[in-house]
Amino acid sequence: MEKWLYVMMIKKGKTFNKVTKAVITRHVENLRNLDAEGKIELCGPFKGYPGVAGMVIFKTESYEEAEALCKLEPLVAEGFASYTLAALQVADKENNYLL
Repeated sequence: MEKWLYVMMIKKGKTFNKVTKAVITRHVENLRNLDAEGKIELCGPFKGYPGVAGMVIFKTESYEEAEALCKLEPLVAEGFASYTLAALQVADKENNYLL
């Protein structure tokens, strides 16, 4: 059985330097809610990666569901960031690393 994850790269927008603690609080609450719903595999900020704030790896049923979640991300919805979304086929011991 194929397994897919969806990788959201959060890219800093022109106003990213104006992000407030309130915005970050909304961002974190969103992550907490998604995690509680079992929709997040992994997430976190980047250090030393110019222009990219962080990433979220979604465990959703489809690319379309992951994209809908990207659009609801407060950093994106409030105009501080944009995103790219990629489908990642999982290669692991369960599927013999896709051999």
